[in-house]
Parts: sequence; structure tokens; C-alpha cells
Amino acid sequence: MANPSGAATITTNFGNIELEFYPQDAPKTVENFKQLVNRGFYDGLIFHRIVPGFVIQGGDPNTREVNNKNKWGTGGPGWNIKAEFNKNKHSRGAVSMARSQDPHSAGSQFFIVLKDSNFLDGQYTVFGRVVSGMEDVVDKIAFLKTDSRDAPIETEQAKIIKVTVGDN
Repeated sequence: MANPSGAATITTNFGNIELEFYPQDAPKTVENFKQLVNRGFYDGLIFHRIVPGFVIQGGDPNTREVNNKNKWGTGGPGWNIKAEFNKNKHSRGAVSMARSQDPHSAGSQFFIVLKDSNFLDGQYTVFGRVVSGMEDVVDKIAFLKTDSRDAPIETEQAKIIKVTVGDN
């Protein structure tokens, strides 16, 4: 099935996660994500941070080195994008950009919200939401065993095999 306009598919070992974007609310963030997808940036990366009842996070190119977990969570595409805070809530299924303390430090890392987390509203850029695959894929990833740093122990199970985007 082809992606509807502006949508993305994240293929994992558990199945597909289908996203829809909010280009009207976060145009530069959506464009950045799509550019990275079209370059194959996310293919083969790991959901490196799994916090049950909160988020699963991916998009760090350092996760290609599975034996160097202490660098996980620190990588990006080599640039940052400005925050585009908007009215969208960090409710279950929201897709938002991860960042450091600087609000304008997001690059490639993103997270999917597992449980309503409205304390994040206005602090992180929500740029889309999961429209399919939440229960059967995202929740399965969320229940993987993790180490003391919230990194998955079975990295292959947390792998982003491929990400594709639909036509604009």
C-alpha cells in the first residue's frame, strides 16, 4: 500500500508503523525528516531509548555501532533545526523531535509518545502522529528488555529496517 501524501512508513521487525505529518504546524521539521528519509539516513538505526509508559526514541546515527552504546543518544545529521512549538499535544502516538537542553538543537532524533505526556507540550516539536501500528508494533518495541540506560538489549528487535515517505 502506498503512503498517502505526506505520510511515512517505518518498517521494523514487528511490522510497520504508519505516520502522518503536520506540515502546517511544523513545516521545517517535516521537511527535515523527509529529507533524511529520502537519503536513507534512518535505515538500519535502532530505537535506542525505550522507556515503557513514556517514549521510544530513535534517529541517532551512532546506533549503527551496536557495541558502542555509550555514544547512543548523542548523534545527529550534522545540523540542527529551529524548534517549531505548536498546538499539538504530546498524547499517545504523537511523533516529536528529541533535542538537548537547547530548544533549537533537534536534528534527526525523534520519539513516539506511549502515554499522554502533556508536560512536554510547548517544549518539544510535535510534527506528526502514528496512524497505524501503535498497539501491534510500537507497544511491542516499548516492552523490549532494556539495560540501565534504557537501551534495548536485543538491538535487532528494536531496529528501524527502513523508512519511506509518500509523495508530496
